[in-house]
Amino acid sequence: MENSALSLSRFAPQYDRSRLVTRCVHLGFGAFHRAHQAVYADILATDHHSDWGYCEVNLIGGEQQIADLNRQDRLYTVAEMSAEGWTTRVVGVATQALHAQVDGLDAVLTALCQPKVAIVSLTITEKGYCHSPATGELMREHPMIAADLARPEQPKTAVGVIVAALARRKAAGLRGFSVMSCDNMPENGHVTRNVVLAYAHAVDAALAQWIEGEVTFPSTMVDRIVPAVTPETLQRIADLTGIDDPVAVACEPFRQWVIEDNFVAGRPEWEKAGAELVTDVLPFEEMKLRMLNGSHSFLAYLGYLAGYPLINICMEDQNFRAAARALMLNEQAPTLKVKGVDLSRYADSLIARYENTALAHRTWQIAMDGSQKLPQRMLDSIRWHLAKGSNWPLLALGVAGWMRYVDGVDEQGNAIEISDPLKADIAAKVAQSEQGTARVQALLSLTAIFGDDLPGNPVFVEGVMQAYRVLLEKGAKAAIAQYAAAL
Repeated sequence: MENSALSLSRFAPQYDRSRLVTRCVHLGFGAFHRAHQAVYADILATDHHSDWGYCEVNLIGGEQQIADLNRQDRLYTVAEMSAEGWTTRVVGVATQALHAQVDGLDAVLTALCQPKVAIVSLTITEKGYCHSPATGELMREHPMIAADLARPEQPKTAVGVIVAALARRKAAGLRGFSVMSCDNMPENGHVTRNVVLAYAHAVDAALAQWIEGEVTFPSTMVDRIVPAVTPETLQRIADLTGIDDPVAVACEPFRQWVIEDNFVAGRPEWEKAGAELVTDVLPFEEMKLRMLNGSHSFLAYLGYLAGYPLINICMEDQNFRAAARALMLNEQAPTLKVKGVDLSRYADSLIARYENTALAHRTWQIAMDGSQKLPQRMLDSIRWHLAKGSNWPLLALGVAGWMRYVDGVDEQGNAIEISDPLKADIAAKVAQSEQGTARVQALLSLTAIFGDDLPGNPVFVEGVMQAYRVLLEKGAKAAIAQYAAAL
């Protein structure tokens, strides 16, 4: 194989990269950003002569990613995977690449204070916002937020870094920028605004007032399935290109981006690359979070318990397939406000995407960080059904599946590696309760996930209890078969 630093340049994009200007700073140079937002920018530069470039930043972790990207002249490969074959493109829109702990925080803040920076975008996962998923508010007691508030000039969280950069811009007489979340949360712009302003008020009330007038927080809905990069993925890309590219990423061919058109200092013409610019993203966010992400989580917990390591393997089980589609259309679709979308067709398209054998999307990966995902993917829909008095048996089974999964032992008696920011709290509840009714009650007491309302609602509690009992008695595969037979 050729050395990536030398040979990727042979496949470099056709546009003049020297014309690119750092207009966006992105926090969270993970696989999803590389396969989604950066690809849109690359299409604009290639086909429409856009000069919008990215400064890519990792704050915590991912040091090697940034080092490898710089070593490759900030070029990397994106492979689109389908059962028919893989196609690749080399993305070249990164103008800078920094790591806060390697290059120093000052280098990151200096990058954020470049006068032409108009947008700071984020893919830091739900837990990166240090907020309560149940309320959307900043958790002032979060250890990292508390540490940043004690030394606001040396922040480590994304929230703290953004506020510190805005403080510098205000002091220098520079205008604000737009802060654009690209993470899977309903009203992600609203959540971002909440946490940034709450943090800023705790630091400097005058700064918070300036931010309110100078900064916007557009919401977005992002969609592209990007499995975790594995050595096998990288080897397949190397076999295709003849180049070892450690920054390469693979994804499905489908991509979607819906963006609230609310930017204070300009934006790229994303619509020319296929994005939808709208005045209200929330209906699209809810559609995606509940129908796609909700069914993904449903399949992740129950599929993992059933012994299915991959989503496409879940789809080979006709009961899982039927249950996932019924969850989307019977229990999630009625809760949505989106107009002009054929939801039955959307559900069919999601099933077809899940069937993509090339993706090899691990159920364990999707099951990560469930405490941050359940509220918007399932619990908000359940609240809608409780208010309407309608039925939600599959949503109940999804919540019970999460509860059974976080027991930490699968149906064959093997340990499950739980990855969650509330792992310690969840483990304590599991350790303090017997499997069964006591376990459900213990986990429902986690108000950061379930709030105060659901644990006090007897209809909700009984619905989850009943589903959990079926899982314990029958196992996930037979439970799904029972529910599917009732459809």
